[in-house]
Amino acid sequence: MSWSLVNQMPDEISTRDRSATRPAGGRRERLLVNLRGTALLTHPFYNKGTAFSLEERAAFGLDGLLPHHVSTMEEQLARIAANIERKSDPLEKYVGLASLQDRNEHLFYRLLAERVEELLPIVYTPTVGRAAQEFSHIFRRPRGVWITPAHRGRVAAVLRGAPTRDPLLLVATDNERILGLGDQGAGGMTIPIGKLALYTLGAGIHPARTLAVSLDVGTDNRELLEDPLYLGWREPRLRGAPYDELIEEFVTAVADCFPRALLQWEDFKKSNAIRLLERYRSRLLCFNDDIQGTAAVALAGILAGVRATGLPRERHTVVILGAGAAGVGIAALVRDAQRRAGLAGDEAARRLAVLDSRGLLTAERELDAADAYKREFAWPEALAAANGLGRDSERDLEAVVRELQPTVLVGTSGQPGAFTEAVVRAMGETAERPLVFPFSNPTSKAEATPAQILEWTSGRALVATGSPFEPVDYGGRTHRIGQGNNVFIFPGVGLGALVGRAREVTDRMFTVAAETLAAEVTGEDLASGALYPRLTRLRRVSARIAEAVIREARDAAAGRPLPDEEIPAAVAAAMWSPVYPVLEPA
Repeated sequence: MSWSLVNQMPDEISTRDRSATRPAGGRRERLLVNLRGTALLTHPFYNKGTAFSLEERAAFGLDGLLPHHVSTMEEQLARIAANIERKSDPLEKYVGLASLQDRNEHLFYRLLAERVEELLPIVYTPTVGRAAQEFSHIFRRPRGVWITPAHRGRVAAVLRGAPTRDPLLLVATDNERILGLGDQGAGGMTIPIGKLALYTLGAGIHPARTLAVSLDVGTDNRELLEDPLYLGWREPRLRGAPYDELIEEFVTAVADCFPRALLQWEDFKKSNAIRLLERYRSRLLCFNDDIQGTAAVALAGILAGVRATGLPRERHTVVILGAGAAGVGIAALVRDAQRRAGLAGDEAARRLAVLDSRGLLTAERELDAADAYKREFAWPEALAAANGLGRDSERDLEAVVRELQPTVLVGTSGQPGAFTEAVVRAMGETAERPLVFPFSNPTSKAEATPAQILEWTSGRALVATGSPFEPVDYGGRTHRIGQGNNVFIFPGVGLGALVGRAREVTDRMFTVAAETLAAEVTGEDLASGALYPRLTRLRRVSARIAEAVIREARDAAAGRPLPDEEIPAAVAAAMWSPVYPVLEPA
């Protein structure tokens, strides 16, 4: 049987119409369910609330347990949307949506799909950051699994007891680098929960086959440790060999318990993120979204911007401020793209510069062991001197911009205001259409606001951000600000890796994902100033990326040999849609 929705069903149900994996030709999926009464009404995947038909109410012992009227999903959507709109605080909207997800997953995902541009900033960046900070104070109902140092020696048993019996997709975090907010302890669980919701929204991964994991190894956040309501492991953060041993046990348990599953690493400290990815990427189907997903979405924005500027790819110079996991991930993918564009030697090196908090990375600068990963992007001193950045010169961002005259500026520093007026104006003096990407999350951490960048470049810049920003009116026109949201990348990559049965998630898969996303940016998008598609096209983008990833896995002999003509149908069959099925008693 092909990999399809049928293979994604929860254990408690089966299906009579296996061909009806998605609504088509007027047919609705038919499920056999062995729950009755209040047990059915409290199950988030089977519950339809007031949309249970009269026949279903009679068959499942629901008579008298619901108001008389049988609602359509559209009526339910209108009601819940009105309830959410009445809440003025984004965090309260987040809590309301989480409550909906806990009681009716079909309705939750249908609402997200129909109001994606409005609600994505609520279920994820930036509101999810506040939810992480307030987690122990707004906690309602557990989701996923929690693994702590107390579980050493029995992590596999914890995973086998998870609410998801046979997950195909796991997102795991150790909570240390949540967005740009740092160590959030137990609150970091909001990130895997949110990412999995985006997988279902964007790529149709069945919610019943996903599992959020918090590797709760303690926290060094003193405010959390002193909070009497804090819910996490109330100890200093585990480090060194004990930390590595717990991660090793976790990876081994995932491989043993869920051998078909894909694991996404999320929001680890940069040194751990890079180290763990390299250690496990060939042992387990896995990737790190902060490194690889961010790199791909940034590269896609650059490639779309190249189209808008008309300047050939090999003539663009990229400066990246921020040498953490995201920054070096972007640098690696940009360097690969430049090489494939024909750049080599010193010319290739001078067209990519990476800066950390101390300025331009150079080969003779001493790096401690934790920063050794930066070394591959360090400039030789001779190259720096030849480009006006010798030992005695300033090597901060403004100096680098003035000397290198970049066309692309990317920020992953987490330092608000780092793209100063002097820096942006200097870039605008030499670049006709500067591409400026203040990518740090959440909104409060952006290196500059789009309004500032457009003002300082007289409206000539093409701006993309990491967090959502409203359109900017400047010079008599409205500039739509495209968000370089990783949701454009990771759902499609994950779906493609699963449908294509990839043995490893390779860097090349993220390159083809970036190229596919850039190709989905229309002339209308570019004319409006946006370097990314609208979120309303997310499902189409995810499907196209999944198809590209499957082809790449096949061509690299790292996946199943699906012919080109069969790939779109295989992807479509694997994408669940939030439409109520017809339920029948098992």
